[in-house]
Amino acid sequence: MKRSYEKEMMDRTGNSPDLLAGDLRNLRRLNRYLGGSRTVLLALQRALGREPVKCISVLDVGTGSADIPAAICAWAKRRDVAAQIVGVEAESITARIAAHQNKRMADIKIIQGDAGAPPFAPGSFDFVVASQFLHHFSEAKIVDLLRQWAGLARRGIIISDLVRHPVAYHGIRLLTRVTTRNLMTLVDAPLSVRRAFTLNEWRKLLRQADIGTVEMFSVFPFRVAAAVRLGGPG
Repeated sequence: MKRSYEKEMMDRTGNSPDLLAGDLRNLRRLNRYLGGSRTVLLALQRALGREPVKCISVLDVGTGSADIPAAICAWAKRRDVAAQIVGVEAESITARIAAHQNKRMADIKIIQGDAGAPPFAPGSFDFVVASQFLHHFSEAKIVDLLRQWAGLARRGIIISDLVRHPVAYHGIRLLTRVTTRNLMTLVDAPLSVRRAFTLNEWRKLLRQADIGTVEMFSVFPFRVAAAVRLGGPG
């Protein structure tokens, strides 16, 4: 299965608010039941290691409806860790939905902005998190984004994304057909798999970025996680 460069509906302009809201609702469910949130937390734990942590700051790029920040906050609370999380989302409707979804979460702030040029000073966060975000871009842009985010993070970058595989493609295509009528989900869910990378391609991209020491691992079903510790060899 060759990688697709077709643009997802979510990345196009002019989508109706109802269509987008329905798709985001489906994405939250998929993250919950298919391991999206769990993959981020596993990678974050790998990045932290055994070191005791009292506080953590995170920038979640391409935050969507900010279910990943909510999952990190819940994870931190269970461990008595103070968490401050900023979610950056370029799409205005999505940013409003994210803010509404997390309006009772004082530790989560949502801003509308470009994930490629977030309005923060270098070293503003412990970690930058990119969950199911990088597959939206070209290989060259991914390398550029990783290098930019490395300047914002003091400790590391957490990546969670899809793995391109025929079983993953046909599986999500079937699952969405029987669980939703939302056109954006029906189009974008299988297309996201086609836009993703194989494990070897993910390794190549991280080596090319050369921003630190990479610990990469697979998570069932068909997900890849990477904890990049900044400052070491690629």
